[in-house]
Amino acid sequence: MPYALLSVSDKTGIAQFAGELVERGWQILSTGGTAQALRAADVPVTPIAEFTGFPEILGGRVKTLHPRIHAGLLARMTVPRDTEELDRHGLSRIELVAVNLYPFRETVAQADTTLALALDQIDIGGPTMLRAAAKNHAFVWAVCDPADYSQVIEVLDGTCEVETELRRSLAAKVFSHTSAYDAAVGGYLGAQSANGSPDLPAEILVSLVRTATLRYGENPDQRGTFYRDGSRAPFGVPALQQLHGKELSYNNLLDVDGAMLALRPYLGGDRTACAIVKHTTPCGLALGKTPAEAFQKALACDPVSAFGSVVGFSRPITEAAAELVASLFVECVLAPGYAEGALRILRGKKNLRILQPDDRAFGEPAGHVQVGLEARGVAGGLLVQESPNTTRPENFRTSEDVGVATQRAPTDSEWADLAFAWSAVQSVKSNAIVLVAGEATIGIGAGQMSRVDAVELAVKKAGKAGLDVTGSVLASDAFFPFADGLAVAAAAGVAAVVQPGGSVRDAEVTEAADDHGMTMVFTGRRTFRH
Repeated sequence: MPYALLSVSDKTGIAQFAGELVERGWQILSTGGTAQALRAADVPVTPIAEFTGFPEILGGRVKTLHPRIHAGLLARMTVPRDTEELDRHGLSRIELVAVNLYPFRETVAQADTTLALALDQIDIGGPTMLRAAAKNHAFVWAVCDPADYSQVIEVLDGTCEVETELRRSLAAKVFSHTSAYDAAVGGYLGAQSANGSPDLPAEILVSLVRTATLRYGENPDQRGTFYRDGSRAPFGVPALQQLHGKELSYNNLLDVDGAMLALRPYLGGDRTACAIVKHTTPCGLALGKTPAEAFQKALACDPVSAFGSVVGFSRPITEAAAELVASLFVECVLAPGYAEGALRILRGKKNLRILQPDDRAFGEPAGHVQVGLEARGVAGGLLVQESPNTTRPENFRTSEDVGVATQRAPTDSEWADLAFAWSAVQSVKSNAIVLVAGEATIGIGAGQMSRVDAVELAVKKAGKAGLDVTGSVLASDAFFPFADGLAVAAAAGVAAVVQPGGSVRDAEVTEAADDHGMTMVFTGRRTFRH
C-alpha cells in the first residue's frame, strides 16, 4: 500500500481527497490539525510521529524533518543503490505529498502583527517536503494546490493520459509556490530591517500572482495578463471590486490606475473630487460640493477627450451624478460607494465597468500618501522607485517648502486654486501644465517635449473648450528653464503660478513674473510623471 503524506493549512477538499486515496488503497500519513480534520471525517490516518518513531518537538517546529520522511520522498526507483538503501534501513517510499503552507502573507497583512508572530508563521517543514517531492516528481506526486486534487485522482484511476505532463506541471507549480512564499517572507523581513534606511533594497524578491488573463495587451496583437503583488494582501488596483460590466482590459487598468492617482490627494475631504482620465492622464479634474457638480466642472475642461474615458470620484456617487455619467460614453466609473438609484442607472449601460475601491486601493488619506515601490520594465531589467508622495491641498500653504518668490503674494482665492493645481499636476504626464480656476482644471498640457509647448497646449485647450483663462492659476510639474513659457501664460491672462523652482534662471523667470504683475510660488519639489 503506497503512502501519501498530507499536511495542509488550507483544508479545502482535503478530507474528500484523503478518502478517495484510501478507497484506492493508499495509507495516509499526517500531522497535527490535518490529522484531526481527517479523523473527524472518519478517514484512517497514521500520525507522523508514529511513522518516524520520533515525537514532534520544539512545540511542533520539528515533526517532518526526519530521514524516514525525506528518504521516502527522494529515493529514485530507477537507481538500484537508492532502493537498496531503503531496504537496508527499513524505510518506506512516500509517493504523494499534499502540502500547503502556513498563512504567512495573511498573518503579516494584519495591522497588529508582531515580528514574533510573523516568525512563527514561517513554514520550514512544508516547503522542504514540497521541494523534495517536486525534485523527485517522476516518482512522487507533489501537490500544493487543492484545485489539483481531482486531476491527480483521474490519473490514478487511469482516466487521464497526461501523467508525465501533469507530474511536471505540478512540480513547476510547487517551485513557483515556494519561491513566492520565500519572496513574501524576504520582503516582510527586508521592510522590517529597512525602516529608516535611505536606501532601496539591494535585492527585490518579486512574487506576482496572476489574477486575470486579458483579451489582449495595448493592441490586439499583444498578449496581456494582470498580476498582483503576491507578497501582501491586495492593495491598489487589485483591491477594486467590479460591480458590473464586461471584463477590464489592459488599457482600462492603466487608466483606472491613473484615475486613482489623480483622486488620491482629495480623499477624505468635505467636497467631492472628480477625475476624468484618458490615456492614463486627466483630461479634467475638479472639486465640487456634490459629485454632480464636480463631474460637470471636470467635464467642461475637455468634453471631447472625455469620450471613452475612465471617470473617478473621491466620494460616493449620487443619482444626479450617475445620470450625468450615463449620458456620456465612458469605459469605467469608480467611486468608494454608490447610491442605490445611482447603481440602477449605471447598470443600465450594459458594458460600463462599475468599480468600487476601498482604502486598500487608494491608500490612507494622510498628509502625504505613499503606497510603496513602483516598477517599470525596460529591456533587460526593471526600474524601481518609491511611489510618489501626493500633496493634499489643505496642507499646501502651510508646507515649509512652499514660498512666494515674487513681489506680489497670492490672494486667498489664488492660494486655494494654487493648492488644488499643485495636487492636480502631479497626476498629469510630463511635461505637465495645468490651468485652474475655481478649483477645476480649465486647460491641460500633457506629454510635451518642451515646457513652453505644454503651456501653449493648455491655453489652446482652454480656448477650444470656451473657458476663460483670465485670472486663472498655472501649475508646472518642473521648473521653467526660460521665461518664454511664463510669457505665454501671462499673455493668456494667467495671474498666478506654482512651480518647483530650482532653475539657474529662476531669477530671470521671477523677474518676468513681476513684470507681468503675476504672483509665483516655489514648492522645492519636482513631480515628473513620465
